[in-house]
Amino acid sequence: MMIEMSYLLIGILVFVVFVLGVSSIKIIRQSRVAMVERFGKFHRALPAGFHIVVPILDRISINVDMKTQVLDSDPQPVITKDNVGMTIDTVTYYKITDPFKAVYEIENLENAIMNITATTLRDVIGGLELDETYTSRDAINARLRKELDEATDAWGVKVERVEVKNINPPADIREAMEKQMRAERNKRAQILDAEGLKEAQIREAEGHKESEILRADAERESQIRRAEGEAQAIERLASAEKERITVVYEALKKAELDQSILTLESIKALEKLAESDNKMLVPYEASALMGSVKALKDIGK
Repeated sequence: MMIEMSYLLIGILVFVVFVLGVSSIKIIRQSRVAMVERFGKFHRALPAGFHIVVPILDRISINVDMKTQVLDSDPQPVITKDNVGMTIDTVTYYKITDPFKAVYEIENLENAIMNITATTLRDVIGGLELDETYTSRDAINARLRKELDEATDAWGVKVERVEVKNINPPADIREAMEKQMRAERNKRAQILDAEGLKEAQIREAEGHKESEILRADAERESQIRRAEGEAQAIERLASAEKERITVVYEALKKAELDQSILTLESIKALEKLAESDNKMLVPYEASALMGSVKALKDIGK
């Protein structure tokens, strides 16, 4: 009987030792840190990996996630500088940099970040007018991030980014803004139409001007060529007449005609030149001969 009890006690003891040994092994996953407490007091932080803790004495109080966290806040009522009430919801991206502070320096970290975000948002929007809340989103986001990062530094939190997700003004304000935007779009459309019409008229006028210039250039070229042709024709006629007179004169000269016949033939040639449209200079002696044309004709008869 005693032997059986001894074996039972040994078995229980082995089982307890086995359970305690297994419970002392702790494996911490990647991007997490385990907070170990001994007798209810913080003892140490366990990073990712394999660890051994003292059973019964040590206890893991919380497993802290060190990855970037996304906190989507509920829509918060705010009032702008020009007394327009609206609701704005934000998205905050933060990361725990000091697990000890995040666990032991603040109660309910997420709720604290949401509350301080709402308070900071009211302060930032309260210094802006309604139109600025739409046109200055980047500035609002930057200011929110800066102020939240400073406020949460004591909690071991790094605020990486804050985004204003939605801005919802009252229905009457939204309707007035929509009307204003429609008016602006119509105005821009009219301006674009007017600029397009102006551009078309300018191009049409330039095209007409270029067409007139080309037409005038063509007409001038035609007149120049016509004048050059007429001048060449006149020059050729005069040259031919001159050559004919020269040939006749040389022929008469070779025939050894007397001076009266030569004079008569010269006068006939001058008469033909005078009847043509060609302009010419006549020697003074020839003009005297031309004055005696009638008398010579009588002698010839």
